[in-house]
Amino acid sequence: MLGPKQEAQSALFYEFSIEDHVPQEHLLRSIDRFVDLSSIRPHLAEFYSHTGRPSIDPELLIRMLLVGYCLGIRSERRLCEEVHLNLAYRWFCRLDLADPVPNHSTFSKNRHGRFRESDLLRHLFETTVARCIADGLVSGQRFAADASLIEADANKQNSTPKEDWDTSAITPQDAPRAVREYLDVLDDAAFGAASEVEPKFTSHSDPASQWTAARKGPAFFAYSTNYLIDTDHSVIVDVEATRSIRQAEVGSVRKMLDRVKDIFDLHPERIIADTAYGSGPMLGWLVDRKIAPHIPVIDKAGRTDGTWSRADFEWGPENDQYVCLEGQSLKQFRRNYSDPNRGPDGKGVAKYRALKLMCQACPSKAKCCPNADFRSITREEHEDARQVARDIAKTKQYVISMRLRKKVEMLFAHLKRILGLGRLRLRGPCGANDEFLLAATAQNLRKLAKIFPAPQQTRKAL
Repeated sequence: MLGPKQEAQSALFYEFSIEDHVPQEHLLRSIDRFVDLSSIRPHLAEFYSHTGRPSIDPELLIRMLLVGYCLGIRSERRLCEEVHLNLAYRWFCRLDLADPVPNHSTFSKNRHGRFRESDLLRHLFETTVARCIADGLVSGQRFAADASLIEADANKQNSTPKEDWDTSAITPQDAPRAVREYLDVLDDAAFGAASEVEPKFTSHSDPASQWTAARKGPAFFAYSTNYLIDTDHSVIVDVEATRSIRQAEVGSVRKMLDRVKDIFDLHPERIIADTAYGSGPMLGWLVDRKIAPHIPVIDKAGRTDGTWSRADFEWGPENDQYVCLEGQSLKQFRRNYSDPNRGPDGKGVAKYRALKLMCQACPSKAKCCPNADFRSITREEHEDARQVARDIAKTKQYVISMRLRKKVEMLFAHLKRILGLGRLRLRGPCGANDEFLLAATAQNLRKLAKIFPAPQQTRKAL
């Protein structure tokens, strides 16, 4: 039988509770248990005026941003619409049915002002990391580091080739915010001072972004998000935004390791990374700090013509010499020089040479130096640290570390595919840093919610 037509009927009074209409298994219910914003208001107190109209609660703005980044809502305009319509979002943001939702422009005003002046998003991220440590998800024994390219909000059509780019022609007072931020980081090791090589193209809208073709496809403007994670439960312990070049990415790992040591007193037993971090200075920096580098070494000493490579020579640190397979020694200096200009050059590279007479009479010359009168070997300043990394690469722990390194890549895949951060929406180094911090905070909160799900309420028997 056909039922009556459904028609909306207005009532004078409604008895309604948002709490009853948010499912117990909803993601935001699990996340809400780990969101502690009690320190935000004291952290921002000095950045608000003591007079004027009352401002919008910063806790509300942060909760709305967390909703957006946890659920992949990239647009702040759309975020305001979703919070207005979705009961679960209203519940998480502590909004009742009649409470108004802030305008989208409020986010920009606070972000460019007091949020960045107080470094609030860094404070929020570190608060989440502290919660992960308190819940036993971070042991601090094994860290892994890597970087991933995130496309910037810029395109080649609005760019200038390097030969035509002139920073002296820019007037900071009239320049957009992203251009002023670019001028501020020209001497920053993570951006302008990372390399003396100028990019092929510079974007007008976001000049701090890097023109790169690292994906082996069409080049584009990008920033790099650098993660330092604890491999126990893939918790992100630090994040840093840099230019998309190797020097800046490697330098960010040093900065992050120092920062987690100062803030959380975490000093890892080992660091796991790919070959991009296997340079001599980086390995030497890690070994000096008693951190085992589980990193493939960047080594160009191998030979492809079948002759003996440097690895075939035995190093004698007590005599400061190499010994070849025939028992002959290769030394850096065979006598003391009174003239300092003829001694060590101090450039961090030493060359060890064999005697010409010995090499000419050696029966293995064809296998050692067939095209030279004598054999010479170059030894870098951090060769001892490089050898430490080579010895670690022969162990079973290294094999395990190479599997654990994939956890960082899985976080980057989650960042782009689930959270939707394949392209930045904000411009400039500060904008990239804000987005990376919020995304890493959302990933840690989702990790906490996954490991410690909300308890399910039992249904009442009928």
